[in-house]
Amino acid sequence: MSASRVNCLLVLSSSSEGVSSESFRQAYNLASSNFNIQVASPNGKNIEFIQQDDNNRRWFNEFRSKSVSTPIGLETIDPNRYSSLLIPAAPGALHDLTNNEDLAVIIRHFVKEKKSICAIGLGVAALFCAKEENKQWSFEDYSLTGPSVYELAKSADFSSLPLITEDTIKDLGGKYNCSDCDAVHVIIDRHLITGQNDLSTLTAVQNLTLMCAQKHGRTYTAR
Repeated sequence: MSASRVNCLLVLSSSSEGVSSESFRQAYNLASSNFNIQVASPNGKNIEFIQQDDNNRRWFNEFRSKSVSTPIGLETIDPNRYSSLLIPAAPGALHDLTNNEDLAVIIRHFVKEKKSICAIGLGVAALFCAKEENKQWSFEDYSLTGPSVYELAKSADFSSLPLITEDTIKDLGGKYNCSDCDAVHVIIDRHLITGQNDLSTLTAVQNLTLMCAQKHGRTYTAR
């Protein structure tokens, strides 16, 4: 790792429902230009990148040849080592991150220390695991976005989803806002950045890099 860069923890679902390939590719490319990246998943399990196409398949073949592509377990993470947390869009997050206690410990640390957090699309569901000792959600009263019920309804597996992101944010005491279906929409509230959908990935991660630049007095590449 470069000593001149701060460390970013990139958390991915290892559920078979997978991680959005294009959201991950955009997030990783921009974040790795600015941070030391550590990829982590529940128990360090391998990642299923879904919806690959001819445009990104070669990129993923090259990515898998790098040591950074091998995730470490969330249970091994020392959150004190990281300055930012990034969770790309991932349908799998609904299945293995929403109640993950190892991730909850990490997120609670980030909230307490007011470190930068960025979650995108269904990756926003990973934030639901973070509850305080009084069972209050760590992001109660925060303004957030995430996939709207209308966006989710377009999915073939809508009827089998374990939760609806929009409803859960409201139920937990968050302030939900969205734009049109498939619109680029990002909300920043304090140290939390959320993107509505996969198409919001680049804008969300650009804001993460700029937020960290402001905090750490560094020059970042936001492209």
